Amino acid sequence: MKEPFVSILMGSDSDFPVMESTVEVLEAFGVRYELRVRSAHRTPKETGEYVRDAVDRGCALFIAAAGMAAHLAGSVAAMTVRPVIGVPIDAGPLRGEDALLSTVQMPGGIPVASVAIGKAGAKNAGYLAVQILSLANPDLADALAAERKRNAAAILERSDRLQEKLADRTKS
Repeated sequence: MKEPFVSILMGSDSDFPVMESTVEVLEAFGVRYELRVRSAHRTPKETGEYVRDAVDRGCALFIAAAGMAAHLAGSVAAMTVRPVIGVPIDAGPLRGEDALLSTVQMPGGIPVASVAIGKAGAKNAGYLAVQILSLANPDLADALAAERKRNAAAILERSDRLQEKLADRTKS
């Protein structure tokens, strides 16, 4: 059986500083991934060939990031029945709003799961990919639950420290 992996596609290598957040999440959970630059407009043939090949090799889902017209996620979704997560990149005069709308507004039957614009969206794309993979991998589900528990504990600890600082101020 082929080991599943996540394919990260970017419309341009200039998208990597944003998509590095996705890579960091996948690496933190030990999820295999590939990263490629493909363009819905400039390399449509190569994009299709890559998507078909990736599926044949065990790709479980795709994360596609692009700015401005941002047709990459939709193009990939039209080529496969694997889940596609779209990450709108904060670029151009509309600062990613055009990319968001291009990613979200898909015709019925060709879904793209869209996340927020920019680095937060890229990070959440990684987490969503891990959540999807965790459906078939209980170890990933356990790791996600443990991370959320650690994050909750850290927030409560910060709150306690803030309360201590405020208490010290009232004593002065």
